[in-house]
Amino acid sequence: MRTRRPVARYLFGVLAAAGQPAWAAQVQIAVITAPAEPRLSFDRDTLRNVYLKRVFVDDDGLKLTPVNLPTDAPLRDAFSRTIVRMPAARLQDYWDKQYFQGVSPPYVLGSDGAVVRFVAATPGAIGYVASCHVDASVHVVMLLPWPVGMTNTPALCPDRAGP
Repeated sequence: MRTRRPVARYLFGVLAAAGQPAWAAQVQIAVITAPAEPRLSFDRDTLRNVYLKRVFVDDDGLKLTPVNLPTDAPLRDAFSRTIVRMPAARLQDYWDKQYFQGVSPPYVLGSDGAVVRFVAATPGAIGYVASCHVDASVHVVMLLPWPVGMTNTPALCPDRAGP
């Protein structure tokens, strides 16, 4: 089993090399899985289908478990704009219809730390966090840029107050 720590060091190094403290650099959205990641091609369309629960299992039959942050989290809004491409009201209508067909929306966890812990411990789980929250317990399968026009604040990484 290989370690994932180099990914976290790489991300920190890239952010620091930009000539600014890591917290001031552009935060990216890190899509994460457990170290034994699902066998799935991780592109934006596939990820969208996983989060809309149109894809339920990976190529080996492993059940996929997408997780979200709370609806008021700026990172969830950024992820939804980038991947799901639906405004909040339309997404709510989508889930209302899916619920009556027996399909529940993704689980909601309260923080980036909770997402990292859940994904690390749950085979088939897929989540997203601010790139500054990635650690060796998870595998980064995709880095997404912060959406143009959205405010990106150091508040997404409060424990990363710089050197």
